[in-house]
Amino acid sequence: MTWDEMLELMKPATVETFQMVGVASVCTVLLGLPLGLLLVLTDRGGALQNIPVNRVLGTVVNVGRSLPFIILMVALQGFTKALTSTTIGWEAATVPLTIGAIPFFARLVETSVREVDGGLLEAVHAMGGGTWTSVRKVMLPESLPALVSSTVTTVIALIGFSAMAGTVGGGGLGTLAVNYGYQRFETTFMWVIVAELVIIVMAIQLIGDLIVRRLADRGGSGGKTRLLRPRDTPSEKDEELVLPH
Repeated sequence: MTWDEMLELMKPATVETFQMVGVASVCTVLLGLPLGLLLVLTDRGGALQNIPVNRVLGTVVNVGRSLPFIILMVALQGFTKALTSTTIGWEAATVPLTIGAIPFFARLVETSVREVDGGLLEAVHAMGGGTWTSVRKVMLPESLPALVSSTVTTVIALIGFSAMAGTVGGGGLGTLAVNYGYQRFETTFMWVIVAELVIIVMAIQLIGDLIVRRLADRGGSGGKTRLLRPRDTPSEKDEELVLPH
């Protein structure tokens, strides 16, 4: 197989991989972030302490993380077909990718949020701030670098899962590697695909590291957390109180 033939096949497969990983990443963040916050808020000492709910959520997350992705893809074929009307292609692979990544990302979010200084949360409560204020003004801003790092880790994991999805017709570079590199014994082509995946992962990691450093430097050089001062009377406007780190 010539280089021109390889490139002709790799271009659409690369686009499919980016589509698959991109959609799955967005859905994972949108669903995994609140799940991770709930794991913290409902735990002992949390603002929404509810031990039974916390244990149920923890069990669901642990079960989701323990399932091998290839088994998850097969087990969710019926659900996938109901959502996408197909069980092959990058659209179908997005469903198990998302479901498999949500528990993984939720645990990373939980770990990141638990590292937030408890003194800031106590300050919010002392000034009459509620749970939403704590999340919006303290938990998310203070853990943002760690959350970005967790997102990058999840995206890279999804790239690996997307390649694995190729074994069952998930589309993208994984399917290309299986169909040509394995079944047709095009070993060189398979290693070219592997090299492209490595380059993609390294590029994403590099960009993610740069963003995390920028956020960390901004937080470490006079960053401030803005909190609302409780209202003294119903007619007064909320004033902002700035807490230096």
